[in-house]
Amino acid sequence: MIIDSHCHAWEYWPYEPPVPDPKSRALVEQLIFEMNQCGVDRAVLVAARIEHNPFNNNYVADAVRSYPERLHQFADVDCKWSPEYHTPGAVERLISAAETFPLQGFTHYVDSTNDGWFRSAEGMAFFGAAAERRLIASVAASPVWQDDIRHVARAFPTMPILCHHLAGLRPGRGDAAASMEQVLESAACPNIYIKVSGFYYGAAEAWAYPFVSALNVVAKLHDHFGTERLVWGSDYPVSRPNMTYRQSLEVVRSHCGFLMSADIDRIMGDNLEGLLAHAGSNT
Repeated sequence: MIIDSHCHAWEYWPYEPPVPDPKSRALVEQLIFEMNQCGVDRAVLVAARIEHNPFNNNYVADAVRSYPERLHQFADVDCKWSPEYHTPGAVERLISAAETFPLQGFTHYVDSTNDGWFRSAEGMAFFGAAAERRLIASVAASPVWQDDIRHVARAFPTMPILCHHLAGLRPGRGDAAASMEQVLESAACPNIYIKVSGFYYGAAEAWAYPFVSALNVVAKLHDHFGTERLVWGSDYPVSRPNMTYRQSLEVVRSHCGFLMSADIDRIMGDNLEGLLAHAGSNT
């Protein structure tokens, strides 16, 4: 079983520079085609209501209904680009999303600066409501948020927290050692998982497959979190300028030489399959 933990689908391509096919480049049918070509069984659609796509939660929900055996929805709830970001009413908005869409999780993208909201009364109530509904929390945050992520993880030990794109680690940056220390400390929380995805973020050359510096990060994460708490993701279609969909698979399967075949099976889908089986709409 191969499951993509992190991909997107939009009705309109949201990024610069402009593309010649903005109304088709990011459609869910493009993702399904790539999955079929590469033997990927299922995928988590991480909704993102970014530029040109204010109704992406609805679009993703429709995609899941069209491909119920292939796709899972993680709704965008109060991400940093929304006017509701860290404002009163977050709990009600999360509950509304859970009641409106076929959710097994939600995603929450935060600013680079930690505003302390996770530890606030409302932030804790927000994550508490998610835990009560058995939702998986998919969090996009830089390492400066890891201490607060650990605080949430300890308060709600039954709620899996998936940290996007190597938990925001950027090899080669001046603060790389301190950032790594912050992330590795989170290995002490058994419900914190790391998405093995987004290898090109922070790379000096974003096209330099197979991203050797990121592979070294994966090796260190594996040493501390173990095979059981790493999950593969493609970041498709955002990844397209830097790698093909197949390369997003092979960067793990063919270039992480420190992994045994059983490790690869778990990271490529078995770990996430177990989490999804007990999440949200499946309970």
